[in-house]
Amino acid sequence: MVQSHKLEKRRSSGASAKSTSAEYLRKLSLEDEDDWETSSDSATSSEEGNVSSGERRSPTRRESATSINSVEMLSNELLEREASQSFEAVPHSPVQNPPVRNPPVGLGGAGRTLAAAFQASEHIPYKRAEIPEPSLTPYDKNFCKALVSMLEKRKNYLYKIHTVFSDDSWDPKELEKSGQAGDYIEASPMSMTPFKVAAREDSDIDFGMENGVYIPLNEEHSIAVPVAAKVFFSDLHDLSSMMNSAPYATFAHRRLKLLQEKFSLYQMLNSEKEFLSIKALSHRDFYNVRKIDNHVHHSACMNQKHLLRFIKKRVREEGDKPVIMRDGKVLSLKEVFESLGLSPYDLNIDVLDMHAHNTKNTTFHRFDKFNQKFNPTGEARLREIFLKTNNYVKGKFLAGITKEVFDDLAASKYQMAEYRLSIYGKSKSEWAQLASWWYDNKLVSPNVVWMVQIPRLYAIYKKSGELDNFGEFISNIFEPLFEISKCPNKDPKLVAFLDNVVGFDIVDDESRHERKVHREMPTPEEWDVEKNPAYNYYLYYIYANLYVLNSFRQKRNMSQFSFRPHAGEAGDVDHLAGAFLVANSINHGINLKKNPALQYLYYLAQVGLAMSPLSNNCLFCEYSKNPFPTFFERGLNVTLSTDDPLLIHMTKEPLVEEYSIAMQVYKLSTADISEIARNSVMQSGFPKRLKRHWVGGSKMFENNPYQSNVPDVRIQFRKECLEAEHQMVYKYGMMPSE
Repeated sequence: MVQSHKLEKRRSSGASAKSTSAEYLRKLSLEDEDDWETSSDSATSSEEGNVSSGERRSPTRRESATSINSVEMLSNELLEREASQSFEAVPHSPVQNPPVRNPPVGLGGAGRTLAAAFQASEHIPYKRAEIPEPSLTPYDKNFCKALVSMLEKRKNYLYKIHTVFSDDSWDPKELEKSGQAGDYIEASPMSMTPFKVAAREDSDIDFGMENGVYIPLNEEHSIAVPVAAKVFFSDLHDLSSMMNSAPYATFAHRRLKLLQEKFSLYQMLNSEKEFLSIKALSHRDFYNVRKIDNHVHHSACMNQKHLLRFIKKRVREEGDKPVIMRDGKVLSLKEVFESLGLSPYDLNIDVLDMHAHNTKNTTFHRFDKFNQKFNPTGEARLREIFLKTNNYVKGKFLAGITKEVFDDLAASKYQMAEYRLSIYGKSKSEWAQLASWWYDNKLVSPNVVWMVQIPRLYAIYKKSGELDNFGEFISNIFEPLFEISKCPNKDPKLVAFLDNVVGFDIVDDESRHERKVHREMPTPEEWDVEKNPAYNYYLYYIYANLYVLNSFRQKRNMSQFSFRPHAGEAGDVDHLAGAFLVANSINHGINLKKNPALQYLYYLAQVGLAMSPLSNNCLFCEYSKNPFPTFFERGLNVTLSTDDPLLIHMTKEPLVEEYSIAMQVYKLSTADISEIARNSVMQSGFPKRLKRHWVGGSKMFENNPYQSNVPDVRIQFRKECLEAEHQMVYKYGMMPSE
């Protein structure tokens, strides 16, 4: 029971606890680094990232005097106010090795104003509330043991990705010219030349599929292999039993509510300091911090008005171009519209009928009707012509509108995206076709990296006779990847494309009824029925093959791929349990609100959640009931994404639209939305050196407010809360059984 809230004095940086929980947290904070065993790398990187802060010139005597005089009254007032409180003020030391923050220097009145805000923020001490550790029941202690077990299992499941980007992918000279001499960081136009594919030697390691997973056939090799499917399904059942235990749910609910109340108390005590800290940041505000759309499907990356203008222009300029074959006859674009009884003049947004909100509630809990909205005017042939990569015109129109979207991103300068392209698993030739489309159309932008999504549509292909069993589905997806990684000179276009792919996703309707996986399941080669496998069956076999592929590509010094599936948008909570074990981060995750124990695990592991409240509002969860603000307050690693701008958003900046609506409805502050934007950078697949350039670090608690617009005090608060939970969980979780 909480007896009182009081402020503790700032502990010295050399008094860190050397416990198991602290060691785990240290490893967690180094999760993006190449070597968990070398802690000195972290300190070195932190020092290097803060060199620029120390190099800023100090204000002149005249500037300092002016600044001090301008804030003297405000500072005295604030100090008197603090002295009148019943708690003890704690000196502000925002991070473990805090960078030196010098007052901003500007010209004339602007510089004095920023310096005044800086001085005022420094005079306000960072105040924290200490809440005594609760006494735990035997059930609570057993839950801590189960939590530790699952956290360790997740750590063992995940493959440590060593991101490899060639030196000329982003021009380092441009990066160096971007203001690294001081706290103020100017954006740089990062030029990209990814189409230079150097010849590489072939590998002598052969692979073959065994029980649905590609494994090396050579006796001597250093390729890591994942845990067996039987072990995964057994661990999944253990996790499911744990998270559905009533006493465990009670304990997790209390801890999550306490985290939420801690955040509320933190805001009451430190909101003024946060506001003044942000006000003192020269040049930086929400509009010019990096915001990454971590979850957006490429074929819906534009808004309706953009697609409408593009279609009209193509009909006007290329109306006689052959675009599709129907019943053995090739039709031009004009003939297609004539067959539909339409002219370009007739087209408008309502005729396109692609917005999911056009008729109230028609798509709510109806994923099938939501998917039909991808057809312009309700006609599948228009979708094939304009929104497909593999069609009669070889995806020319989709490539054209993609470049226009790239131009919009370049104009916005600070918005990035991770677009998803589909591989269906129907044939092994899909990879070569997709790579050729990407390469031939030169679809590259410094604002964009790519992901590959795999729709869970095996049952459809089995019924149509395109596949014999689930093993063939897996083979069609992964055999070309192992082959090109072994012999990269066979298809330079695919090599170049894979160098720009950062992750894999699995997608489809989670709300469909399915049977849960058992501890003993048929292998993919044995799965030859027309029923679709369960979500977690897909999850394991995509994960397992990615695990081996990443290990092989790391050995070959090639880029690797994260695993970031759709999970928890609808359907069984077990989807989220499986994703917790094997996914780097997930998309959606709204069903975490149904299970406190699993939600607490996601918090402890800081699993990334790219959430889309506007998309959920169309399908499975009304905007006012979305758990996003609750997750954010509790400290889960959440960010905002758009999902399908074509069906949902109205402006040509859908990501800013998503942030804007969330800010208004959920009453988020500037610090809040800047923290959410920072989370999007940390979750993304962009290179670590760009993350350091954009937010001041690539690790969990590294931050430079001059780049991220997030006050140091906010990052310190999140760090302390997570550390406290880890210390409690590991303290009791590592105790021997009584």
